[in-house]
Amino acid sequence: MLKLLEIKPNEGLSTLKFGVGMKEVEKVLGLAEKIEKYEDLEDCRTVVWHYWEQGYSLFFDIDFNNQFSSVEIDNKETLLWGKKIFQLKEQEIVALFKNKGFTEMETEQHEWGEKRLSFDQAIIDFYFEKNKLMAINYGIINQFPEVVIFPN
Repeated sequence: MLKLLEIKPNEGLSTLKFGVGMKEVEKVLGLAEKIEKYEDLEDCRTVVWHYWEQGYSLFFDIDFNNQFSSVEIDNKETLLWGKKIFQLKEQEIVALFKNKGFTEMETEQHEWGEKRLSFDQAIIDFYFEKNKLMAINYGIINQFPEVVIFPN
């Protein structure tokens, strides 16, 4: 189990690096609470390991030897660059990313009320409901630059 959850854009989650295999993840985190396999998604086939008690799910790319490729996280204690990210408001997150050199961003307001804030250079999406950060999805680009892996 990870004692400290730290988002590391383009790198991984805490000590887990993107690209490692399932065996290495299991050594660090133990068995997942639930494992799901999705093979009918548009451009990717994935296995998801859910660690609901810890507040995150890990995604493994089937087409790339089940490599760890992305994370969905909603644990309120998660850190990003030393900040408890779930305590920050949207404009504070934007300022934090700009300070780290990620200046290009995109937002989308979904009809069901959720708002997405994305920084494509960092391959990270923030999801807000009623101006409160609810979840973060982030990952890496696989070996083919034209294909991006996003959870969900």
